[in-house]
Amino acid sequence: MVDSSIRIERAHNLWTSFARKHAPVAQATEIDPNPQQDLSEIGGLAAAKEEIQTYACAATDPAVYGRWGTYPPSGLLLIGRRGVGKRLLARSLATLTQSAFIVVTVPRLVLEIIHEGGKVGELVTAWSQTLSEIPTSTILFNELEFSQAQEIGSRRPDLPVGPVMDFLLDIIDRTVAADAHLIVGSTNHPDTLRQAFVQPGRFERVVEVTPAYPGDIVAALEIHARASEKRAGHELFNSVDWKSVVDRYRDPATGDWIRIMHAVLRRKARCEASGEIAGSVTTQDMFDEVDRSRQAHNQIAVPHSGNYL
Repeated sequence: MVDSSIRIERAHNLWTSFARKHAPVAQATEIDPNPQQDLSEIGGLAAAKEEIQTYACAATDPAVYGRWGTYPPSGLLLIGRRGVGKRLLARSLATLTQSAFIVVTVPRLVLEIIHEGGKVGELVTAWSQTLSEIPTSTILFNELEFSQAQEIGSRRPDLPVGPVMDFLLDIIDRTVAADAHLIVGSTNHPDTLRQAFVQPGRFERVVEVTPAYPGDIVAALEIHARASEKRAGHELFNSVDWKSVVDRYRDPATGDWIRIMHAVLRRKARCEASGEIAGSVTTQDMFDEVDRSRQAHNQIAVPHSGNYL
């Protein structure tokens, strides 16, 4: 217990000290030194979960690869549409390996580096130094296809791609070379991802994260419904037919479905606050919220972007 507490505190202190000295790191990264995300809390995604468990052996039982005459991949690349659970899977990897979870929001880092200008070399050197000192961590490079990311407005042909790629590949190579860490990348745009990212020694193991319809989405909704009931301390859902709900609207990602469910709960909370009789959530309540969500999204020219919480 003492060793664990020391590890958690050391990871937090080293990374936050690094971030304080380098504005792009402070703006584009975050650390959870003690993540708690069990794979069982993610609905479906059986194949992707198996890949996560296999990669976890690189930290929990590294000798097992040698006994089978192989070696762990240098990094995993999770591909799939926005909101399907890529970040949750990476967080679960950190939990499995009892490592800190560091998220690098690549599009934001790119913009911050462009604004920072001449201080890039200093940041890269400090990056290597910090990774050599910090306890074993799971590091997620989130949205490697930076030029198409919604976070920076999508499709940014004005970005200096050559220098940006040089910087990113240098950072990634130094992260892999640090050896003690687990490296994960993700993208919502695998069709336009630059091949340099998936070369041997980088994100060489590609993992597709695609929920099976409707089973994985129903499983995720049931998990989050139980979690909501646990927080509330009482039953909230009155035998909701989740499959019928999901069949009504096939487009949303898993994260959007979770958001729809919480919208229903918030509507119930408002009713209670107004003195109305709210009642448990029914299938019809979910149908109504699905219709509202569909109508709202038809009014705006953006894709669904819910986060799988």
